[in-house]
Amino acid sequence: MQRQTTQITKEQAAKAGKKWYLVDATGISLGRLASEVAVILMGKNKVDYTPSVDCGDYVIVTNAAKVKLTGNKAKTKTYYDNKSGTYGGLRERSAKVMIEQYPEEMVKRAIWGMMPHTSLGRSELLKLHVFEGECEGFESQNPTPIVIASKHEER
Repeated sequence: MQRQTTQITKEQAAKAGKKWYLVDATGISLGRLASEVAVILMGKNKVDYTPSVDCGDYVIVTNAAKVKLTGNKAKTKTYYDNKSGTYGGLRERSAKVMIEQYPEEMVKRAIWGMMPHTSLGRSELLKLHVFEGECEGFESQNPTPIVIASKHEER
């Protein structure tokens, strides 16, 4: 008699354990926040991490407008965007303008810079939700709060 077996692929195993995390960005430097969130989105904090499989978790970042920029980055750092189809299509904004008017986009760009720029990285980035203030509408997911320590708290 032939025994019936079930084969589970890595994708099925990765989808089985998706969690939701909540990160408060108040007072955390932008780079430290981006690197920690990118690790969670890629799934590198898990034991069964596989580079070719989307095994990361969902992340909600709140209070993006209260993220901290260290040094003189508010004046010197510039964000570029090429708006094709218009004359003089290159648009530049300083970090000060970005944090005042577009904090969600600034945090998303920082996190995207820490992730692989492939189709897998783009699909992993869809699991990121960034809000300027407090988030609403994700209570049913029961997100687990994560505390990201600033540099001075670790010492």
